[in-house]
Amino acid sequence: MQPQVLVLDVDGVLTTGQFLYTAEGKVMKVFGPDDHDALMLLRRHLPVHAVTGDRRGLPITRCRVEHDMGLPLELVGTTGRVEWIAGRYDLDRTIYMGDGIFDGTVFKAVGYAIATADALPQVKARAHFVTTRRGGERAVAEACLHLLERFYGLSGDPADLLGGA
Repeated sequence: MQPQVLVLDVDGVLTTGQFLYTAEGKVMKVFGPDDHDALMLLRRHLPVHAVTGDRRGLPITRCRVEHDMGLPLELVGTTGRVEWIAGRYDLDRTIYMGDGIFDGTVFKAVGYAIATADALPQVKARAHFVTTRRGGERAVAEACLHLLERFYGLSGDPADLLGGA
């Protein structure tokens, strides 16, 4: 398979999946380290598109994902993702990374599926690759290095990818 795009679920993949609330509502999400750096390496070879189903937390996600990371972001419900992907990309050439209860359905439809270490067992069972790291704890970085090696024949060592020693 020659990948066309990586579609990333945000909550539970780029974040820990935790939502921090006050009496005024949702105020924070926890994003992990290194994921942005690894995505920059991967984006040299493959476009990346982020999706979230979290309408209430959308301003927080937009701040981090769109503004800070420079990734396109769409609000897409968790049960409508297969149709959303199919309307934009070739399903057989799509890589999807997720963790949630409905992501197993997406995994069955796409060409390559990646689950985080803390995804539900039923979801992980449908993945082609399962990270050793949890969402928001470098799982995306691990997945990016895996994809660079698997699909582009590049070393999974970041120093090699940057041309360093």
